[in-house]
Amino acid sequence: MNIPIDETSERQVFHLNSVNLLKYFLGVDEHIDDLVICKSSIYEIETTDREIYEALASLEPYDNFQINKLVKLMENVRIIPTNKRRVLTFERKEEIRKKALSGVKLK
Repeated sequence: MNIPIDETSERQVFHLNSVNLLKYFLGVDEHIDDLVICKSSIYEIETTDREIYEALASLEPYDNFQINKLVKLMENVRIIPTNKRRVLTFERKEEIRKKALSGVKLK
């Protein structure tokens, strides 16, 4: 069944926080992968430059991070600039990783 989508109608906004971004970068959440990679016509996906920074800084050298995921994110997600510039602490990094990887078994 094909349902026509009115391009002028308002789309729902789906905001990706740093935890969701880390899940996407690590490939541990298919739903988020699909949202970003397939560029939905129903949702407008957005995030902030601060949340991208936190997610990227939370990666570890042993993580299976693929740079093309970052490229796809830049192509399909609206990035909102922020003026908040603070250093990412070790505690915040560990909090993001813990939330992103809870219940996930890495290969």
